[in-house]
Amino acid sequence: MTIKTFLTATALFIFSISVAFAQEKEDKELSLTEGSIDNQFEYIFEKANNYQDYKVVKINWLQLLKKNTLDSVARLEKELHTSEELTSNQKSTIDNLNKELASTNEQLATVTEQKDSISFFGALINKPAYKGIMWGIVALLALILGFFVYKYKNANTVTQEARKSLAELEEEYEEHRRKALEREQKARRQLQDEINKQKLAK
Repeated sequence: MTIKTFLTATALFIFSISVAFAQEKEDKELSLTEGSIDNQFEYIFEKANNYQDYKVVKINWLQLLKKNTLDSVARLEKELHTSEELTSNQKSTIDNLNKELASTNEQLATVTEQKDSISFFGALINKPAYKGIMWGIVALLALILGFFVYKYKNANTVTQEARKSLAELEEEYEEHRRKALEREQKARRQLQDEINKQKLAK
């Protein structure tokens, strides 16, 4: 036996083993008891006998394929139902979360409004308007205070002038009374002198 013949025989042996292994693997992959429905149909197509243009299939294969198909359909329906329930639950959860989010946003808006506002006589007024009102009140009070200060100073000036005039008037009155008293005393002396002269003349 030459080396060439030995190598050829070895190659053929390895090739036949590979083909047999691939065929066995393919047979294992195609089965009526496991694998997808498509693989089970392929198994029936490959294993069924040929008769003219027909395929002769064992009835127990068809029954098993029918059972497996119905089981797969039932499993898919169950998964679909579970998926629909999950979707419904998720939708309900999302709706609840959206409601909670809307409520939270509303509460946040209320808190923000209260934070940015000040209660003024029971009404909420934003801070810039409140500051404007307060500064307006302060300005009005300052104007009123200025007016009263002006009136007070004016009245004080008038009072001081009236007191000064009264003092001058009292001084003039005292001076006039003193002069009138002096004139009266002088007239009395003159009268007394005349009386005395009259007495002496008699």
